[in-house]
Amino acid sequence: MKHLTVSEHTFRWGERTYIMGILNITPDSFSGDGLLHPPASPDSSESEGVIRALEQGRQFAAAGAEILDVGGESTRPGSQPVSAEEEAARVLPVIRAISAELPDMLISVDTYKAAVAEEALRAGAHMVNDVWALRADPELARVIASHQAPVILMHNRSNPANIEIRARLGSAYEGVEYQNLIEDVKRELMESVKIARRAGIPDKHIILDPGIGFGKTVQHNLELIDRLGELRSLGFPILLGPSRKSFIGFILDLPPDQRLEGTAAAVAVGIARGADILRVHDVAFMTRVAKIADTIVRRK
Repeated sequence: MKHLTVSEHTFRWGERTYIMGILNITPDSFSGDGLLHPPASPDSSESEGVIRALEQGRQFAAAGAEILDVGGESTRPGSQPVSAEEEAARVLPVIRAISAELPDMLISVDTYKAAVAEEALRAGAHMVNDVWALRADPELARVIASHQAPVILMHNRSNPANIEIRARLGSAYEGVEYQNLIEDVKRELMESVKIARRAGIPDKHIILDPGIGFGKTVQHNLELIDRLGELRSLGFPILLGPSRKSFIGFILDLPPDQRLEGTAAAVAVGIARGADILRVHDVAFMTRVAKIADTIVRRK
């Protein structure tokens, strides 16, 4: 698997685990960390949402994050989609502010919309994190290729008809059927890889994400983490995003703000099974977990 160089950063896959910190520029994140809640005051000279995001970005950078993932639309089950214009209005000021103040930080834009990705990459973002793996907007792959940007392709079988939402714990998918979980996820991810290749995105710019929590039951999520190495055998680096997810809440019977230890356990096992990047909310804590796990499993 080839190393990936983005800007001044080189990702040497397999040598250590990299940390992506989540910046949710939304009012309705499932985990309660949306940086537009409470809303910015209308008389502020600079959006309070941007100020909050920049401060969180500073903290994440100091704690060891290599990438900041900036998203302007919640993927929480039951959340309402926003227009490309509104999403861009949320994320572009944050991307510009981070680029100006933290020029060495890599920025990912969490979007499935080509128009948002185009503007974000021009504004200073370095890569695109697409929760629909190039299947939602047929123009997105072309945009990414034209900017020679890396892309994260996430497996997603989300369907509102299969969601059960419980107070405090969030959502669980019931009745989602796979013929063979691992093989189905591998096949569907490779279908998205083909879309990327046809658009001219080279394999070295592709990162795969099994989509923990997206169209999977609790047991599916556990199996995916435990068998992550089978996905890595496809020949692409793997991003894992278990942070504060509902499967942890269902196991521990705890709300999102009390899932730190559960996330840490999932992260440690994920590293042992081959995760290359961890997408997390609690950067300082998970950086420490990753350092210990790396020391154990990646020692020469």
